[in-house]
Amino acid sequence: MLFGVVGSFLPALPGSSLIVVAVLVWGAVQGFSAVGLPLAVAVVVLLFSVIIDTLGSVWGAKQAGASSWGQIGAFVGLALGFFGLLPALPVGGPLIGILLGPAVGAFCGEFAYRLRSRTPVVLGAKRSLKATAGIVLGSVVSSIIQGVLALVAVIVFLVATWSQIFI
Repeated sequence: MLFGVVGSFLPALPGSSLIVVAVLVWGAVQGFSAVGLPLAVAVVVLLFSVIIDTLGSVWGAKQAGASSWGQIGAFVGLALGFFGLLPALPVGGPLIGILLGPAVGAFCGEFAYRLRSRTPVVLGAKRSLKATAGIVLGSVVSSIIQGVLALVAVIVFLVATWSQIFI
């Protein structure tokens, strides 16, 4: 569950999914009678996390005037940052890739869109930076909300199973 909470704060990690799996494993080992409410809360948190993750980046992009190219670029940057060249770094490769990849990808995608629409280079770069900031800000806000929801799911689990844990 701790990995799930940490994963909820970091983009591209299955935080809420890990919490649901942990509750299911606990229920399989200890009996499902005590995990009905925690399991329901964990599943609701998982569903909300998926929705919030999608809406956060879309909201940030819309607020900053980003095109769909910037949003696609952020996704491609995330994938390349995590699975691409950055994992080869000696320290923190995938983590750096998760954090920097979406920003670089969003900028590249948005800048390509601006160049394609014949926007002057300097103006295109400024608009691309603004769009990148919006996408990143939306992702950060959604990650914080997902992390808080994950903490709530863990707290509900601990309260419901306290007697089983400390017997």
